[in-house]
Amino acid sequence: MLWIKSLHIVFVASWFAGLFYLPRIFVNLAMVPPESVAEHARLMLMARKLLRFTTLLAVPALVFGLWLFLGYGIGRGAGWMHAKLFLVLLALGYHHACSRILVKFADQRNTRSHKWFRWFNEVPVLLLLATVILVVVKPF
Repeated sequence: MLWIKSLHIVFVASWFAGLFYLPRIFVNLAMVPPESVAEHARLMLMARKLLRFTTLLAVPALVFGLWLFLGYGIGRGAGWMHAKLFLVLLALGYHHACSRILVKFADQRNTRSHKWFRWFNEVPVLLLLATVILVVVKPF
């Protein structure tokens, strides 16, 4: 079980590293002038590769988490686990939102400012903070 926990933690941390950095690329994309085609293309390449890599990291994070929950019963029936699972769903929704935003940038349809993306970038920090507190403190 400790191996599974360790792998879960490593893949969650790696997944969130991607979720922390991808919106920073969005900040830069939102600041690119329309005539800067090369800069836009370079940032899009970075964002696409990072999204793909981040998605690949999310899969084992979820698999190992499910393994702990279903296979070992960790947190089953506990209120903190229900709250954690809700935060995991929010993180997945955020991940999906990032993919939709990337499509808008690719199609030159982004309407949000770089300031909006700076705030958007704080969401995964709050999700991770709340999740770690739930898992470690188990407040309910």
